[in-house]
Amino acid sequence: MTVTGPSDPARGVDVVALGESMVTFRPSVPGRLAEVPSFHRGIGGAESNTACMLAEAGHTARWISRVGADPFGDHLLAAIAGHGVDVSRVRRDPDRPTGIYFRTAGDRATDAHEVAYYRAGSAASAMTPANVPADAALDGRVLHLSGITAALSDGCRDLLGELTAPRPDRPLISFDVNHRAGLWPHPEGPRILLDLARRADLVFVGEDEAEEAWGITGGPEAIRRALPEPETLVVKRGAQGAEAFHGAPPARGTSVPAQGTSVPALAVDVVATVGAGDAFAAGFLSATLRGLPVRQRLRYGHLWAAAALTTPGDLAPPPPAALTARLAALDDTAWGRLRLGPGWTAVVERADEEVRTP
Repeated sequence: MTVTGPSDPARGVDVVALGESMVTFRPSVPGRLAEVPSFHRGIGGAESNTACMLAEAGHTARWISRVGADPFGDHLLAAIAGHGVDVSRVRRDPDRPTGIYFRTAGDRATDAHEVAYYRAGSAASAMTPANVPADAALDGRVLHLSGITAALSDGCRDLLGELTAPRPDRPLISFDVNHRAGLWPHPEGPRILLDLARRADLVFVGEDEAEEAWGITGGPEAIRRALPEPETLVVKRGAQGAEAFHGAPPARGTSVPAQGTSVPALAVDVVATVGAGDAFAAGFLSATLRGLPVRQRLRYGHLWAAAALTTPGDLAPPPPAALTARLAALDDTAWGRLRLGPGWTAVVERADEEVRTP
């Protein structure tokens, strides 16, 4: 299913995002979690992050989840609604808590990075088809899901299975694989993620996580051969950029290579990597909702990810629409000259090649 053009009045919102969000605590100073004296409070969740960025960019967005009937649940609802997201379909659970986690500010890829999750038995993990109304989840032009939700409980897996099932007038199903090996209680996780991805219309997956979860090597073309079902497959390649496959792939068993559209990554002065994948998905979805070509969708993804990479928290505001459109329209040479650093989203009038750390 392809989403193009302006908002459809027959749909309640542009994007519905369903999944767990948690209250996050990030150290106020560098150091190990055991040693820092205080923390900055924020919010973090793959799906709610995407919804917040889309809402701030002017799209209508709804977040669906469950939170505890506790102060942290109050904070999540107020914070996410503060970004312009509809939270009216979020339910409060009187028996289970809102999830929280603590993390250090360093890159997740380093040994110095620490994360301490307190989400087992959370309100969101109790989501099931019985307590999440399907009509509210399917009442959008796009339903955005992630593999993190599937890992939380059997009920959550059943819910994602129901929401991704074929049905008449289904919205575009967007699925970010988000493989987190540590979340899965049993070894069936990779198979479950693959099944869900095959039922989606738009799939985001990292080249590294496709190898880790499914043992797929050979680059984006090999991933497309293993995932021919989604209309659009986006393979994120880290510093090498991203490649999107749109439309029907070559038939199984043929030697014809899948034809993708590739856009190189931007040079970015990274502050923190947390939330960059969610921002990429939000940028790509924003451009999809605007009916832009696939190459522009990838560029929007890179630019929105750069906004997240150059800020310390889990959630960053998207770059201004005019700036995004101008940079996304650059020729390949000018695109390759860009270097983005902290504060770049506030730059409006500089020459393109000078959009860098002030």
